[in-house]
Amino acid sequence: MSKARIFDLSLFAAAAALALASPRVIELDSTYWTALLVYWAFSSFYFQLRIVTRSGNSTIDYAISYTSSFGVFAGPLGTFLFEGIYRFTVFLYKKKTKTEDPGEFLDTLYNIGSFTLGGTAAYYLYTLLYPYAAQIPLGYWLLFCLITVVIMLLTSGFLVITFALSGDIKTRKEALNLLLRSRNLLDFTKVMLTNGLLLQLLQMREWEMLLALFLLNYVVSLSFYSKSQSAQHKFERDKFEQMAYRDFLTGTYNRAHMDKMMQELNLGGEVIGIAVADIDRFKKINDSYNHAVGDRVIVHFADTLAAHMQADDILFRSGGEEFTMFLRHKTFEDCLAQIQRILDSVKENSVTAEYEEQDITVSYSASFGLYYYKTGAGRKMSMEQGYIYADQLLLDSKKLGRNRLSHRNELAAVPET
Repeated sequence: MSKARIFDLSLFAAAAALALASPRVIELDSTYWTALLVYWAFSSFYFQLRIVTRSGNSTIDYAISYTSSFGVFAGPLGTFLFEGIYRFTVFLYKKKTKTEDPGEFLDTLYNIGSFTLGGTAAYYLYTLLYPYAAQIPLGYWLLFCLITVVIMLLTSGFLVITFALSGDIKTRKEALNLLLRSRNLLDFTKVMLTNGLLLQLLQMREWEMLLALFLLNYVVSLSFYSKSQSAQHKFERDKFEQMAYRDFLTGTYNRAHMDKMMQELNLGGEVIGIAVADIDRFKKINDSYNHAVGDRVIVHFADTLAAHMQADDILFRSGGEEFTMFLRHKTFEDCLAQIQRILDSVKENSVTAEYEEQDITVSYSASFGLYYYKTGAGRKMSMEQGYIYADQLLLDSKKLGRNRLSHRNELAAVPET
């Protein structure tokens, strides 16, 4: 058995021994069982709103804990019974829904032990400090603030120890991140206020108010959870759409997004420079080295192009080693100057890549074709046709010796209307 599992069982054994050895705080009568039933029901409902994260190979469930109020009310034995019933309810739910982790049974014993020890700490802190807290303004709430801090640190500390023993965390930074995860000020305040109010209602046997507070807490949390899920779904949809329009290798927009943008710009009525760029003799680079080196050259070229894009310009990977740029809201001379800067940058820089376990330097050049014209409804020239002209101008650059720009200014040939 691993050290982590031995620690988990030790926590459970310590909690059980403490629960049996401590003086009984409350009789296990109808009052206790009523309180336990209410806490069990709402803890189980609230479990559906938990936040699930992973650390290494382990899953962590974060949900609001009512242990501090129940621990102060029922003492170590009462808390042990509550945590046992509630945690095994969760265990059976996970088994039924087939969402349990490997070793879920031992995880359940760990949770019983960890939270029982937290509830026991809450009971003894409250018993020890309440006489003093009662003598100062807001003393009760200051005391519950302290109790909440201690329990959060205690249960998180247990989690750090078991993850360190299992090898899921290896550094102090990872341990600190785990201690602070999902422990923001709003969560802390919610736990502290909820448990403080619940204890007062328990002590006064105000069952209707107790149920009302649980319901209010659940409804508010459900509302925030629903909004959070909606925001998460929107983020995932946006991310999926972004992935659909991005080239995996270079991170630039892909041909699908280029086609979409051409349809939108066809009706825009703006002057635009369509520039098509291509790496010279790229097949020779692949044949001389390998495709991994070729990919490094493509990424380097894409980064160089992206570095020279200006506001409103759009860069696409329109083919294997071919890129297309929509140069917007600038004069023809500005477009020429922008591409010349790219040519100079490519000429002055080279690519470092790994080949046959050695770092090599690869120099390359690129050719460009630029077609400059005005878009708009009713014009004969569409963006798609403009792209074809720019691509033909790129071929002209290749025929003229590569590493150059061929261009055509349609607005100089035809007067604007």
